[in-house]
Order: sequence, then C-alpha cells, then structure tokens
Amino acid sequence: MTPLLQAAARRRVRAGFAFVALAAALAAPAARAALFEDDEARKAILDLRQRVDQNITRQTDQSAQIEQMRRSMLDLSNQIEALRGEIAKLRGANEQLARDLADVQQRQKDFAQGTDARLARFEPQMVTVDGKEFNASPEERRAYDDAMALVRKGDFPAAVTAFTAFQKRFPKSGYTESVLFWLGNAQYGKRDYAQAIGTFRSLVTAVPDSPRAPEALLSLANAQLELKDAKGARKTLDDLLRTYPKSEAAQAARERIAALK
Repeated sequence: MTPLLQAAARRRVRAGFAFVALAAALAAPAARAALFEDDEARKAILDLRQRVDQNITRQTDQSAQIEQMRRSMLDLSNQIEALRGEIAKLRGANEQLARDLADVQQRQKDFAQGTDARLARFEPQMVTVDGKEFNASPEERRAYDDAMALVRKGDFPAAVTAFTAFQKRFPKSGYTESVLFWLGNAQYGKRDYAQAIGTFRSLVTAVPDSPRAPEALLSLANAQLELKDAKGARKTLDDLLRTYPKSEAAQAARERIAALK
C-alpha cells in the first residue's frame, strides 16, 4: 500500500473511532436515563409490595383481633347464659324458701291458735251477766250454761239440781246473783214455793242493788200468794214499790195490790 493510501486508511480508522466515541458519548445519557427509570420502577414496586405486605399484616392483625373479639363475645355470651341459669336457680330457690317460710309461719299460726284454744279451755275469761262483768273459768261458764239450758227446756227439777251443784262447786262465782234468781224460778216452776221464797230472799238480802232484785221480790210475792199468804205477799209488794218504785216489776206489783183489794 502506498503511503497515500495508508494515510487515508488511518484517517478513516480515526474517523471511525471518533464516530464510535461520539456515538458512545451520545448513547451514555440515554443508558443512564434508562437505568435511572429502572431503579425508580424497582423502588416503586418495592414500596408497593411493602405497602401490600403492611396491609396484609394489618388485615391479618385485624382478623386476629376480630377473631379474639368473637371468642371474647362468645365467652361473654356463655357467661351470660350461665348467669341466667344461676339466676333462674336462685329465683326458684327463693320461691321455694318463700313457700317454706309461708308454710312454717302458717304452722306456727295454727300451733299458736291451737295453743290459745287449749289454754282458753282453762283460763278465766271476762263475761257479762245481768250488766255485771267478771272473770269466769271455762268450767263455771259450762256449768252455768248447762243449768240455764235446763230452765229454757222447762226441766225445772234438773235445773234445781244443776244450780244447787253450781253453788257448792263455785261458792264465790260472779254468777252467784244470777244463779240465785234462776234457782228461785226453777224452784217456783217445780212448785216448791217455800224453797223459792227462801232463795229469792237470799238474793235480795245479799245483793239489794242487783238488777234482778225487783223481779225477785215480785216472784217472792207470787210464791207467797201460791201458799195463800196474802198478807205476806202484800208486805213484799209494798217493799218492792218502796225500794224500787221505777222498776218494771213495780208496775206489776201495783196490779197485784189492786187485785188483792
């Protein structure tokens, strides 16, 4: 090759190198730009992946929390049901206790009433006879009531026996005045006039302020009239008018006196 040609060839080689260098120089910024874009994309992807992972982690934590809350609520519901069962048992127990208490109280009441009733058979009680109040034992009341029942039946002999027995058994009884009065009437009813006169006089003498005294004097006068003792009957009637002028028996006494004239 000639020197001229060799020089031309060298120029072409240098030109080629220059072109390559220029091309490389021109391509380097683009390559660097592409590399930068890839890094940004990778970073964006990594950030996105990290956020996704974080969201998944949060969702997992939330799911765990929700599951825990569900379990807690289930436990609480079970506890509530258990408490309801206990409350129902306690309510039933309380109701049973209330019934048992009511039964006990009723038995106590029945026992107390039974005790009172039994004691009442022996304890004296306040009674009122002919306007007079006094204490009388159950035996006294029964004996008096039995004797009075005989008078009401008209069984005067039995009544005399009953009242006489009463006087012996209860000599200081509050029934004494009434017993004397009805004993005298029973004796009068069985036509035992002399005994009736003695009984009526005993009543008037022992208790002159008795509400039965005027009637006793009137009955005494009637017994005297039955015995044909008109003089004695007149004196008894006069005593009745003088001592008890405002009594109902006094009006009957006036009628008797008028009949005697």
